Amino acid sequence: MQIVCLVFDGVTALDAVGPYEVLSRLPGATFTFVGPGPGTVRTDNGVLGLVVDGSIDDAPAADVLVVPGGIGTRRLVDDDRVVDWVRATHATTMWTTSVCTGSLVLGAAGILEGLDATTHWTELESLAGFGARPVASRVVERGKIITAAGVSAGIDMALVLAARIGGEFVAQAIQLGIEYDPQPPYDAGSPDKAPREAVELVRTLMATATNA
Repeated sequence: MQIVCLVFDGVTALDAVGPYEVLSRLPGATFTFVGPGPGTVRTDNGVLGLVVDGSIDDAPAADVLVVPGGIGTRRLVDDDRVVDWVRATHATTMWTTSVCTGSLVLGAAGILEGLDATTHWTELESLAGFGARPVASRVVERGKIITAAGVSAGIDMALVLAARIGGEFVAQAIQLGIEYDPQPPYDAGSPDKAPREAVELVRTLMATATNA
């Protein structure tokens, strides 16, 4: 099982690392990070560097493609080289997945046309602009395409995929191994639950980051 994850400058760390922590534990799986070019990419806050061993030009054929999100996806949707690679890779995958605004890259590649899909809650309208039908769900499965909502939802998506590939017992064992047992101190993880002030603050911060 060859799992390939696209990373790039401006990626959100957990979008990539969350699925990695789950999917790399699948028996027989090989997990590879690729980017527009080899070297170090910086996450969306510029603090963390991720080392990319290979370029998309040299990427192995993927059984599973993972496209994470982050502010860097705003550039990727207009990067013909990356979008063409995503489209070509998707053509032969068993599963094509995204986390957060990674779904916008799938949309730019024409993969989500007419399909239900999700993304970060602040970008659902943007997703519609690529021909998808936005759904405010944590994980959306449509055929071989699985999209996840913002950031931490990538872990949920990866566990769903682990069950599809290895069975529920394998997925449960992976969940236990990483002790993924969410019990957050606040019930503010979606715009429907969070205080209005928090919703507006996040909208402002996301808009500022997008326009920077």
